[in-house]
Amino acid sequence: MLVVSVGTGEVPIPAGRVIGALLGTGDAGDILVVRQWRLPRALVAVLLGASLGIGGAIFQSLTRNPLGSPDIIGFGTGSYTGALVVILFLGGSSLGTAGGALLGGILTAFAVYLLARTRGTGARAGLPGFRLIIVGIGVSAMLSAVNTWIILRAEVEDAMRVAIWGAGSLNGLSWSHVRLSAVAVLLIAVFATVLSERMHLLEMGDDLSTSLGIRTETTRILLIVVGISAVAVVASVAGPISFVALAAPQIARRLTHDSGVAIGPAALVGAFLLLGSDYIAQRIHPQTPLPVGVVTVSLGGAYLVWLLIHEGRKGRS
Repeated sequence: MLVVSVGTGEVPIPAGRVIGALLGTGDAGDILVVRQWRLPRALVAVLLGASLGIGGAIFQSLTRNPLGSPDIIGFGTGSYTGALVVILFLGGSSLGTAGGALLGGILTAFAVYLLARTRGTGARAGLPGFRLIIVGIGVSAMLSAVNTWIILRAEVEDAMRVAIWGAGSLNGLSWSHVRLSAVAVLLIAVFATVLSERMHLLEMGDDLSTSLGIRTETTRILLIVVGISAVAVVASVAGPISFVALAAPQIARRLTHDSGVAIGPAALVGAFLLLGSDYIAQRIHPQTPLPVGVVTVSLGGAYLVWLLIHEGRKGRS
């Protein structure tokens, strides 16, 4: 998909020449087009898609529900709120936007966590997945209203700039964005991998996890921070991109025939989904390319409808 993505455009380049340009052995013109003009955008799509896949896998594991995605629970909306505040009220530097997105997502996550958490002892204590999803949907709706209010109070130019950013776009990205994304996603992947074994043990329930020596509350908090960071990185670089985190872990689980949600396959499928969606966004109307978020929402909406119907039938059976 990467070769196809960087090889198509106003100047189409065959796959063999693309590979040569990537290796630095091709024609100078091909190297310029592939490595300088097209490759940064494609690599950012791969990195951010992988980050969304990791975030989706973590939250679907925590909730033990295929609907337990940052998009549905509202953590992505919280990241959007934090970024909006920074962009419209505090100047909106790249680093500040990243920090605002991360802080907004973390505050939203812990608000939802505290509201959804049940009190008690033994099996009655913990974090019911369905309760977390319902509470998250409610918090997301309230934050969406807040975001709309903030945008309506902004100057017209600022509101237009935020609206474009809010659609989720990979336009105008350079090698500096590749380096920033690579460092952030690599750290997220490392922490997620370290926590993955404990994450899978949590899926068996709090009582059994505790008996196996897992500190359930500490592990949950660490996983939430890593999962929110994965979503916030994407929001800070490209704006909020929906539904990749929802679909990637479930598609990966079906492809690998795994009973659980695995971090690695979810990251690979997320990278493929975002890169493929960006390819569609650029080619569906070449004169005015669409923001990639428009494509992911369109495809993800259809996937969500299918998932709801599938889960409903499975529940009835």
